[in-house]
Amino acid sequence: MLDLVVLTAFLEASVRLAAPLALAALGETITERSGIINIGLEGSLVTGALCAAFAALSWGSPGAGIIIGALGGAFVALGFAAFVIGLNTDQIITGTAATLAGLGFTGVFYQARFGTTGTVLTLPVLQSLSLPGLSKIPVFGSAFFEQAPTVYLVYILAPLLWHFLFRTQWGLELRAVGEEPAAAEAAGVRIRWIRLLATVFGGLLAGVAGAHLALNSGTFIEGMSSGRGFIAIAVVVLGRWNPIWVVAAAFFFGAASALQFLLQAMGVDTPFPLLLVLPYLLTLAALAGWVGRARPPAALALPWPHESK
Repeated sequence: MLDLVVLTAFLEASVRLAAPLALAALGETITERSGIINIGLEGSLVTGALCAAFAALSWGSPGAGIIIGALGGAFVALGFAAFVIGLNTDQIITGTAATLAGLGFTGVFYQARFGTTGTVLTLPVLQSLSLPGLSKIPVFGSAFFEQAPTVYLVYILAPLLWHFLFRTQWGLELRAVGEEPAAAEAAGVRIRWIRLLATVFGGLLAGVAGAHLALNSGTFIEGMSSGRGFIAIAVVVLGRWNPIWVVAAAFFFGAASALQFLLQAMGVDTPFPLLLVLPYLLTLAALAGWVGRARPPAALALPWPHESK
């Protein structure tokens, strides 16, 4: 029988690993609902992590790190939006360029500040916040309700964004832009303005996710996003562009990632490389079995207007 201490540790690790994915994926959900797919999410993530590290190091405040990290992620998304919305460039190619630029520039700034060999940063760490009563629930309490403030942000954003998308006029306009932009424009909706706001919002949350990575671990290393931006895009698909399901999908991936630690703790004799690839195999299996006929927004990745006027 699985020891309760091991199970609690597994759940805690699952939540910690899921939080940055959930934050980035929630932002990308809003972006994709507007018809824009931001492959440059990885660039916003790693930029947010570096900006958060510099800010926390300069001011000694994790809160300042979160704010500056969010702005760093939004800045990268704004640059991406300037091309795909303002100039109608290809979203996939531009997003790839944004990712490469984010990874490259963060490496340059990091080396300029700490040398080509780099150094191990010691940053102010996000302290866990215990919710009275809820944190005392056996097994699940400490895992879900004794976490960093950014984890609670996920709990708050998921229902708020669901309500925004499916129960408000603004959410209806956003979804209309992603489904039938021509009809939305005929109804007086400002297509490019909504897409710009949605894209920057997605970058903002990706920046918060990157800040969480740096400040939750207490350090920054080059490329520490480790492909989480791309995984977050897969999480959006797995969650079928619904904020509630997106968070559930993020926690699934977090649990799959934490499973390697659980198997090691249980003494399972499994090759280490196989444990590392296990989360990705489980996610691919879930995408293949669950997504099925899930339909993305009809205008996703299509430029607007379709023809120059």
